[in-house]
Order: sequence, then C-alpha cells, then structure tokens
Amino acid sequence: MPNLPFFQIDAFADAPFTGNPAAVMPLEAWLPDDVLLAIAAENNLAETAFTVPDISGEADYELRWFAPLVEIALCGHATLASGHLLIEGERIRFRTRKAGVLEVRREGDGYALDLPAWTMESRELPEIVAGIGGAPVETYWRDGGYALLVYSSAEEVRALAPDFHRLRGINPGNILFMATAPGEDSHILSRVFVPGAGIDEDSVTGSAHALLTPYWAKRLGRESFTAYQASKRGGRLTCRLDGERAVLGGKCVTVIEGTFRL
Repeated sequence: MPNLPFFQIDAFADAPFTGNPAAVMPLEAWLPDDVLLAIAAENNLAETAFTVPDISGEADYELRWFAPLVEIALCGHATLASGHLLIEGERIRFRTRKAGVLEVRREGDGYALDLPAWTMESRELPEIVAGIGGAPVETYWRDGGYALLVYSSAEEVRALAPDFHRLRGINPGNILFMATAPGEDSHILSRVFVPGAGIDEDSVTGSAHALLTPYWAKRLGRESFTAYQASKRGGRLTCRLDGERAVLGGKCVTVIEGTFRL
C-alpha cells in the first residue's frame, strides 16, 4: 500500500481558514490519470496539485491540477500553494501541460505568482446570463470555457444566486464563470463559479485573475490594483499586468500535513 505525502495549504490567505484550500501531493513519478482523479475526488477540494521532478531542464517540477471531476488547464491558487511548499531559493518554476511554464517567487512576506494574461472577446452570452442572474453591463468569452460577466456594482455581484443545475448543462462542461464589478475596499471584486468541475463557487481563483487582470488594467488605466473575491471564505490578492503576464501577489498558510494511503 503506497504512502504518499499530503499537504493542505490555504492559498491567497494570511491566516488559516481563509483564502482557497488546495491539496499538494509531491510524487516521484506520475500515477495513472484515473488514480490522480480519484485522489482529487477523495480530497474534495477545489484542486489537488500533483508534482514530479522535471527532467526536461525547463523547470524545477512538472505540475498538474485535478478538480473533483476533471483535470484543469490552469489553476492559480494550487500553483501558489505548490510554490509555498516546494520553494527553496528565491523562485521556483513549474512546467504545465496547457499553461506553459509558471513561476512562483518570494515577494516581501508572501509570493508573486506569474501566470499568462489571457484576454477575452466581447460576446453576447444570454444562456449564461440567465444561469448566473443579475443584469451585467458587459459580457466576454474566451475559447476553452471562460465567461466574464461585468456588473455595475459590488452589491449586485454579492447578491447573485446562480442556477448551478442550469450552468452545468451549458457546453463545454466545465466553464469557469466570472462575475466582477468595481470593488468596495479594493479596486475590483469578483465571484467565480465552476459547477461543471464539481465546484459550485470557488473561494479564491488565481486562474480567473489571469483573465481579470488584463480586463481591469485596461479599464482602470493602471497596471497594478487590488482584488477581493467575495466568496464565503473570501480572499485578497494583488494583480499586476506585466506585458503578456498577470502577476498575482498573495500569502499561504499550511494547515494540514499527513500521509495519503492508496
């Protein structure tokens, strides 16, 4: 019976029980995909991150992320958590299968997470608006399953009560739905829903801010700004547009260390 190291880390958090919890499981070699997915389902967190040492020379580790139902193309908070666990010097690099090479580096008493800055195109999304609710003033789409709904006020975003059953029926099956507005005590506010991946509402979503950063940098007329994700747990982060990269700032707290027995 293999024993695997297991860590649960609150990312984009400066205290336990805040931010977004991620499981991080360092491996020596990849397990079969169905086993990785079964482990993620057992953990039942927004994401479980798996790493193996990278032998390509491009990075320090290979990195993959699994939600309870599917493998994810990009996950920010679990990348930050993996960096928090594995970093030894000033920076650490991860080679991923669909998002390129990502970097976590020390910054003050926290970390900076370097992600691709993904832009979106304006598109009418009536079916998605009906499922999310409210009256967005702008709607955007990115192929691969990313929908952005922009609202007039933070109060309107906080009041949303999405129909998750309806959202799960929209193709493709694991769309990342983002609702955003100008912030209250931060520059921007958002909520994020991924019901098709088994996550009705995510706590703090790094990958969403890879898309929110270029949108809000242009709208605010500034490269750097503060963000708050208004989930039940809530989480704060900084966002900076650096060319074609979105650099997110945040802290992490390790809350569980243990052994996973297969």
